[in-house]
Amino acid sequence: MKTDLLIITALESELKRDVLPSGVEMVYSGIGKINAVLASTKAIHQFSPRKIMNFGTAGKVNPQLDGLLEIGKVIQRDMMAEPLAPRGKTPFCDRPQEYLSSGKYICGSGDSFVTAPDPWLLSQGVDVVDMELFAIAYVASHHQIPWHSYKYITDDANESSGNDWQQKVHHGQDLFVEKLKQLLS
Repeated sequence: MKTDLLIITALESELKRDVLPSGVEMVYSGIGKINAVLASTKAIHQFSPRKIMNFGTAGKVNPQLDGLLEIGKVIQRDMMAEPLAPRGKTPFCDRPQEYLSSGKYICGSGDSFVTAPDPWLLSQGVDVVDMELFAIAYVASHHQIPWHSYKYITDDANESSGNDWQQKVHHGQDLFVEKLKQLLS
């Protein structure tokens, strides 16, 4: 089966399948980079998409941001293999350490829920943090498929983030669906 657009979202609570326009395929990856790699790879083989779009929730590092953001760059925030390589870089790996798309905001992906300030994120210009995008972009790039990502800010990446995320996890769905309809028209 072939599709023009494949949407990858971590959880049904972030985006319900039945609100999407017809003809758009979607998969739920589950939380984290390993789940995202597995689901993305499987979905690419199943749907042969021409484009991949990720939608999900994010915590904000940049306090001036809110709402739905288009991501332009993603880095890996939790690869910490010093002294073998600087933070964010996988040692002995020739794959890119960042992936670029058409948006203007920077996302730092990692397998942790950010609940405190991290000076390294600020030094890298990270605007928001998530747990799947780097893996999705990595797989899309490997298969030479363009990717795009929209993140809805649910929390301030602080000690209240867990509760804030649970209360707002579904708030970005309508904004994303509206953006998607604009992009498809």
